[in-house]
Amino acid sequence: MNFLLRGPMIDPSQAELSSKIPQTARLLEAFRLPRLAPTRLHLGALIAVVLAVLVYILLWRTTLGYRIRAVGQNLHASRYAGIKVQRYVVLALLLSGAFSGLAGATQVFGVNYRMITDGSSSGFTGSAGFNGIVAALFGQLHPLLTIPASILFGALLVGANKMQRVVQVPSALVIALNGLVVVFVVSSEFWRRRRQRRRLASAKIDETPPPVASDQQSQTGSSVS
Repeated sequence: MNFLLRGPMIDPSQAELSSKIPQTARLLEAFRLPRLAPTRLHLGALIAVVLAVLVYILLWRTTLGYRIRAVGQNLHASRYAGIKVQRYVVLALLLSGAFSGLAGATQVFGVNYRMITDGSSSGFTGSAGFNGIVAALFGQLHPLLTIPASILFGALLVGANKMQRVVQVPSALVIALNGLVVVFVVSSEFWRRRRQRRRLASAKIDETPPPVASDQQSQTGSSVS
């Protein structure tokens, strides 16, 4: 894409300039997603909410989704249960790739109105993929819980620039906050599972019946008495 934006897909007006910013021509207004008045939100926000609900229905209310979640939870147990693991791994990759492409399309048609990059690996998305991982982890990997999590982190990212202008707090603080969220969420899941294993182990110990005295011990006890 970096090659295409610097060559065949570059904006003709930029091609004639010495700067040659790697970007396409601006989309016509007829192809842009409509705004949700009186805000700056566009129709892509509603599309994201609808897709989150549909993904929840797919993963938690269908047999296909149950198998995808089973493969994600335990690969070996799913294979032992007769689930074709490779098929559902590829299917999960296809679905996630399709949703990511749709998210990129809504970003272009709703916000940027053109494809543009700064030449880096995250130049097209502005680290939207990493932010999506943070929102998903904060929402406990549940499609419906990611909706409020995405709104929260979206507000943080948008408010970071204004925070820097108004109170001179660096906007990079929000990026550091995203990293801390990942660390704390992942570590809390680790400690939760560890505490759950300890609780199960203690429950098994409590349920273990006391040892029964053998016949020899009982005879010895009776002779002593």
